[in-house]
Amino acid sequence: MPHKLNLATWERRDHFAFFRNFEEPFFGVCVEVDCTVAYRRTKELGTSFFLYYLHQSIVAVNQTAPFRYRIVGDDVVVHEQVGASATINRENGSFGFSYIPYAEDFQEFEQGAQAEIDRVRGTTGLVPATAAESVIHYSSLPWIKFTSVSHARSFSHADSIPKISFGKMTEANGKRMMPVSVHVHHALMDGFHVGQHLERFQELLNQT
Repeated sequence: MPHKLNLATWERRDHFAFFRNFEEPFFGVCVEVDCTVAYRRTKELGTSFFLYYLHQSIVAVNQTAPFRYRIVGDDVVVHEQVGASATINRENGSFGFSYIPYAEDFQEFEQGAQAEIDRVRGTTGLVPATAAESVIHYSSLPWIKFTSVSHARSFSHADSIPKISFGKMTEANGKRMMPVSVHVHHALMDGFHVGQHLERFQELLNQT
């Protein structure tokens, strides 16, 4: 069950108070990750590259505590686990939102993800996820090797959910690289924590 963070003893309480009421409290970074090993691993497993790197990302998210923090009223709520709300492409060029529950084991995650992908592709419209705040907003742009990303946002709607996007994988000199964009609420974390997440994500992509 989620629990409230003790703001009185939180080392970032002043940062939280400072950034929480900004008109645009999100900041973002774009980096490239090396997915050479991860891509080879998916070929060995006969599985989806998208689902494989999505799983490694959500594992890294759950291992980086501030990515599980959410602002609720005047409080910061900590979720024990967060799942993936990913955009799922359809053959007609549209997309729908999904909710993929978190599982540390890849095969378990893959089964849940494939069932959710099949469900979304069998529907029309956006079909918003119902998991509320206990998700990461994911999107994939496999057609674009981007160097920056911005997101459509409703500023009248309170939002503190991290947003992670993946771009087009390219190959050069024997390495496969992929751009990744991470946008987070500055009241909940700093560049240090984003760096921790990205470092862990790269470690997981490098696993054999």
